[in-house]
Amino acid sequence: MGAGGRMSVPATKHEQQKNAVHRSPHSKPPFTLGEIKKAIPPRCFERSLLRSFSYVVYDFCLVFLFYYIATSYIQLLPLHFQALAWPIYWTLQGCVLTGVWVIAHECGHHAFSDYQWIDDTVGLVLHSALLVPYFSWKYSHRRHHSNTGSLERDEVFVPKPKSKMPWYSKYLNNPVGRVLTLTFTLTLGWPLYLAFNVSGRPYDRYACHYNPYGPIYNDRERLQIYISDVGVITTSYVLYRLFMAKGLVWLICVYGVPLLIVNAFLVLITYLQHTHPALPHYDSSEWDWLRGALATMDRDYGVLNKVFHNITDTHVAHHLFSTMPHYNAMEATQAIKPILGEYYQFDGTPFYRAMWREARECLYIEPDEDSPAKGVFWYKNKF
Repeated sequence: MGAGGRMSVPATKHEQQKNAVHRSPHSKPPFTLGEIKKAIPPRCFERSLLRSFSYVVYDFCLVFLFYYIATSYIQLLPLHFQALAWPIYWTLQGCVLTGVWVIAHECGHHAFSDYQWIDDTVGLVLHSALLVPYFSWKYSHRRHHSNTGSLERDEVFVPKPKSKMPWYSKYLNNPVGRVLTLTFTLTLGWPLYLAFNVSGRPYDRYACHYNPYGPIYNDRERLQIYISDVGVITTSYVLYRLFMAKGLVWLICVYGVPLLIVNAFLVLITYLQHTHPALPHYDSSEWDWLRGALATMDRDYGVLNKVFHNITDTHVAHHLFSTMPHYNAMEATQAIKPILGEYYQFDGTPFYRAMWREARECLYIEPDEDSPAKGVFWYKNKF
């Protein structure tokens, strides 16, 4: 199978010079999407409303359990134990709420049920509770799925060629610079993307997920962008009322820090799914949908794979069949591996090590100088 994270013995001088890892094939695959689909048991495409809601109920039982324990008992502990208990609560609550975020993401893909209105209602409620504009992100994320790996049309984590890198990038290419960059990305990356399209594709004017008349959306989508804004405003008002009643410290401890962890995991998961030295990117001369969809990486987050509803280790299958419910994606992944062969990419490096490695190795993209495929770009790290 594809070994995106494994070192391999190079077969040619070109590979020896250019390949730090076993690169994913970038030529047109010898299989079609239809052939991949035939390898998957038909039951994997079936959406169960009852089963999907069971994950919502399960996650919220954990959310309210952690909330009850934190608000009822942590304050009774000695101060030095409180200093230990709060970070434990933040971590547990942040991880479970990331799973809630993933379910809302499933709704945006119409993978929750057979009823679009149920998917949109559940997704709107769940995402709004996490200060995410549901329809706004649903539509931009749909375009990401339609253009994955395209340097011109992909929506997010679009890498830059060396010539377009900011002047200060070379000064951040060191351990201190990477710590600063990763900290900034994980804490502010998500809100900056929503508000200012940071790390997104370039538009000819200001792009914002909260603006119904921005360039991201068309006329048919504008009303739903307003609805998304209403959802975020409603949650913001509830948080304001809680702030007035409970105080800022209570709100930050109970809701604010777990939300920061959700945002950090969201950015990290997406970053690692699409950033790896083994993954190609394509310009318009080479890109097609199937090759772009395959230019993604499954990762291993250990026990968090289940907490995150396997969005981490079944991402390749998700990009191929995004309406498939998450609880069937693992079976589908195992079914398609023999068909994909080396086109399937998996890296089992622990995510905290992979985050550091990719921040060091994947700085910008360029085509290989001696390769005839000038429309295929690979990550580089030497300024």
